[in-house]
Amino acid sequence: MTIQRTSAQEDYSTDTNNPSDKNANTHKSGRWLWFWVGMSGIAMVSATAGALLAVSLTSTPLMQAALSPDEAAVFDSNRIAGNGLKFSELTRPVNILIMGMSVLPPDVRNPPTETKNLRYLPQVNSFDGLADVMLLVRFDPESKKVMMLSIPRDTRTEIDGHGIKKINSTNVIGGPALTAKTASNLLGGVGIDRYIRINVLGVGKLIDALGGVTVYVPKDMKYQDDSQHLYINLKKGKQHLNGDQALQLLRFRRDENGDIGRIQRQQMVMRALMDQSINPATVTQLPKVLDVVKEHIDTNLTLEELLALVGFGVKTNRSNMQMLMLPGRFSQKGEFNTSYWIPDSQRINGILSQYFDVQTDSTSDVVNPASLRVAIQNSTGNDDANLRTLMRALQRVGYTNVYIAKSWGEPLEVTHIVAQQGDGNSAESIRNTLGFGEVRVESTGNLGSDISIQVGKDWLKQREIIENPVQP
Repeated sequence: MTIQRTSAQEDYSTDTNNPSDKNANTHKSGRWLWFWVGMSGIAMVSATAGALLAVSLTSTPLMQAALSPDEAAVFDSNRIAGNGLKFSELTRPVNILIMGMSVLPPDVRNPPTETKNLRYLPQVNSFDGLADVMLLVRFDPESKKVMMLSIPRDTRTEIDGHGIKKINSTNVIGGPALTAKTASNLLGGVGIDRYIRINVLGVGKLIDALGGVTVYVPKDMKYQDDSQHLYINLKKGKQHLNGDQALQLLRFRRDENGDIGRIQRQQMVMRALMDQSINPATVTQLPKVLDVVKEHIDTNLTLEELLALVGFGVKTNRSNMQMLMLPGRFSQKGEFNTSYWIPDSQRINGILSQYFDVQTDSTSDVVNPASLRVAIQNSTGNDDANLRTLMRALQRVGYTNVYIAKSWGEPLEVTHIVAQQGDGNSAESIRNTLGFGEVRVESTGNLGSDISIQVGKDWLKQREIIENPVQP
């Protein structure tokens, strides 16, 4: 048989999430897509840029923090957008550090008086808490791509002057400047041009302003935390979620992958939001979306720069919006006195070299097929997909480390070949070998894999050809 080939917080107690930790606190839940929810609503069509500017000029400033000269110097002060009529065009690659803030009354010095008599800890409109979401986004007008790298909140790293801690504690210690400096050091000295901090209060409002989001909920999700008024009750299957329901999906982490699994679900929601954001009807919600964004955002981006990012997002093909997660592993029980996400420096260097223009010793060439960990996941909607036929076919052409892994269960029409660790070249090579499917650079596959093949219904047709070849 021949395979067809075609082109075609360190928190205050330091006790944070671990996949087996059944008592992990959920009030620090990360939502790394917060900024992009707002951006997706804004970036519908380029003609809305003028309206966006007009509304912005009559509103409060986007920046709500005061940076000292030394703190401001952490960020690149050079222009990122053009002059005159080209003010809304990016002139060079730009790296934006996005932080999602989950802030409770004990996190701030002067909590609102209305929170004192409550029986639970509500989220407050502040930017002083833990940066439980951290995302480095690169807008590259040269390659016409947007790359999003999620940094797990529990990442173990050196914080200048404060020793080894979890990276989510940097905002509490030193605000956005220390967070940016720490992230840059973690990522091989990559430059960070601007920052954005968003707090949790606007998330549901933003999604409601966008008309909700249609996604596939991967499993039944039920969880209750009276101390936060957090109630999660979702059923498995494709459905249209309003803002509150979407928050439930984004906050849930009571499964074997903990915070890392939640990041995967966030990428799934992000894809859905990007797909639906091209709907012209959403333009009518622009003022409402912008008001919500401005109330819950702190950034050193100027209005012109924000418009340039929006304009670039409008013109970027959805297939050129790529999402990755900082490569690493969960710490082992007893390895440290708390749970961490341990960075994998070699794989990080590969991502930096390929996607962030950082010079490292890594190369982006296609690696030896025998060294790749290839996971096959059934997304056909058919229990009798016979994935072992596909596995044996890959093994015959050199992919010897192939295994069948559990899938979320979302039925796919087209197979997704997911570059789980960012190795898009190897994913493309597998696609060319199989002759079907589409490559996605994101982290929604099997955590232990380099490449995950989420097998869709197109495999069922291909399987018939393989198992029943036409006789000459």
